[in-house]
Amino acid sequence: MKYIIVLGDGMAGRALGELGGRTTLEAAKTPVMDRLARVSEIGMASMVPKGMAPGSDTANLAVLGYDPRIYYTGRSPLEALSIGVKMEDTDVSFRCNLVTLSEEEGAYKDRTILDHSADEISSEDAAVLLEALKEGILRDGYRLYAGTSYRHLLLWERGQVMDLTPPHDILGKRIGEYLPSDAVLREMMEKSYEILERHPLNEERRRNGQRPANAAWFWGAGKRPELTSFKERTGQKGVMISAVDLLKGIAVGAGMDIIRVEGANGGLHTNYSGKANAAVSALTEGGYDFAYIHVEAPDEMGHQGKIEEKIQAIEAIDEKVLGTVIGGLRDAGEEFRLLLLPDHPTPIEVRTHTADPVPYLLYDSTKEEPGERIYCEKTAAGTGREWKDGFRLIGHLLQEELC
Repeated sequence: MKYIIVLGDGMAGRALGELGGRTTLEAAKTPVMDRLARVSEIGMASMVPKGMAPGSDTANLAVLGYDPRIYYTGRSPLEALSIGVKMEDTDVSFRCNLVTLSEEEGAYKDRTILDHSADEISSEDAAVLLEALKEGILRDGYRLYAGTSYRHLLLWERGQVMDLTPPHDILGKRIGEYLPSDAVLREMMEKSYEILERHPLNEERRRNGQRPANAAWFWGAGKRPELTSFKERTGQKGVMISAVDLLKGIAVGAGMDIIRVEGANGGLHTNYSGKANAAVSALTEGGYDFAYIHVEAPDEMGHQGKIEEKIQAIEAIDEKVLGTVIGGLRDAGEEFRLLLLPDHPTPIEVRTHTADPVPYLLYDSTKEEPGERIYCEKTAAGTGREWKDGFRLIGHLLQEELC
């Protein structure tokens, strides 16, 4: 038996007037999901423990079976594992987003965050800007590391963990009241705007109709994490397929292998089919028992408030990921169990994560049973099935009780 999780990051949402009271998941054309729904178990699962922030970090840990209340030490340290940054016990790492701030006259603190991703800046452009920041803002005891797209990392030797606001939570808001209380972090952030606002690469981006990546924003602080081995916990040899450093970092911490897919970029136009084909090959030829396919695009479109584009991302997951995986495993004669779900909702109207339960679909190729009409939030909630401790759901997928 092979096991697959297809994770549509932020895929769930809320009913929208623009869609006649439907969610983006309901409005999307998803024939594969709908076929599966008719012969699958559907229900709801809470992936964010009560009182914890609804981030992709806590939620994806839970999807993989790690109780965030035990294993979570901060978002950025998980990303540090992916980038290969060696952290000492006394180090603190921070996510460093390259963001777009408004550029009107006035004080830095009066600016607003227009885009948490600077138009999903390419990793190549971001690397150029990171070099300018390394030369211009760093103080003794601080180091910057380049990641993927807009997602980068600041390391503070012998640092302090502190609560900082994610930029995607304050889109369109004045930044003054959300700046760090720490004077050095705040000074570096303000200096980053001075350096990047008129950087030649940003001038070129404006000419090309792209938003400038004109500031750094620090958040997601934490210390070095310690995860128990996924194989020791589950008995499954697992592989992670994701473009996002956070997910790759979780995989590194859990001792899972990582497959990097060309053209997988964490955006709307990622290589959906390439991810799916990589999973099929890993499961049928590579000796793996378990594959985790993470797709970031619905979350990014939710943050940007783009209804049609979020629908487009969901439809691509349906056709190019689910369709490819199911067809490939059937052609190979493999028996499999597949779990489809988001990690958290990213509703269009709030443009950030919420801690609401998410709809899941569990399909078993060996025992198709009467299921539901379609896969969506409303159908899942109506079944009455709910996993209040969502980190236990993977045990249901694997047909065993996990500690």
